[in-house]
Amino acid sequence: MAGLKWIGATLGWTLGGPIGAIIGLAIGSLGDAMSEKGNLLGNGNPNKQQKREPNYRTQPNYRTQQQRRAQTTSGDFEVSLLILASVIIKADGVQDQRELDFVRNKFVELYGKDRANKAFKLFKNISNQNVSTRDVCKQIQQMMDHASRLQLLHFLFGIAKADGMVTDNEEDQINRIANYLGISSRDYSSIKAMFYNSSDNAYTILEIDKTATVDQIKKAYRNMAKKYHPDRVEHLGEEHRKGAEDKFKQVQKAYEFLQKERGF
Repeated sequence: MAGLKWIGATLGWTLGGPIGAIIGLAIGSLGDAMSEKGNLLGNGNPNKQQKREPNYRTQPNYRTQQQRRAQTTSGDFEVSLLILASVIIKADGVQDQRELDFVRNKFVELYGKDRANKAFKLFKNISNQNVSTRDVCKQIQQMMDHASRLQLLHFLFGIAKADGMVTDNEEDQINRIANYLGISSRDYSSIKAMFYNSSDNAYTILEIDKTATVDQIKKAYRNMAKKYHPDRVEHLGEEHRKGAEDKFKQVQKAYEFLQKERGF
């Protein structure tokens, strides 16, 4: 599979279920053959390589794999992001070039130009498919840890905002995705607030009310700093740890704003 050795992590649970079927069709349209050992999109970690031929139609064993969420690889995260990004870009009925550029630039930032360009070819073929958002999100929710799902949501808002605004259709789609992913309304509102300008944003990001005391603000900051700390996604690779720093900085910025506003 010489043409697709670019993700740099062996796919694990995304080889099966609805995600595997989507990726299988996308790769098939690119004309690339499957690798010998299931190393679908990259060289990967040899300790995590599959010892079987990948079968896109095979449903993953959720009962056992649900206990291995922390083993989500960089490749699993990347293909999940590609699929959900295609859903968001089509949400308002128009594939805005600025949103497409955001996806490409984000991948360049995370993975480098060569890998990003190849990922974008796969992304275009994914975009041509009719994706069952619910089925894809169900697989992600069952197999991916909470911190990584929050990171996915953060990227999706960034894509929607790339053209300068998040349309109602895009926000509805992201909200629907968040629900399917098992993300709470408070977590959803916290991440959403990072992409809007409002006097209440600092409170929303920290998941507290404006009536919160100074002690409650400090406690909220400690909790959110732990929730959004980049180390929570270090298992996805250094590239995703760096990407998670954006959320962490927003939490710090919100806390510093309230320190200044409240004078503590």
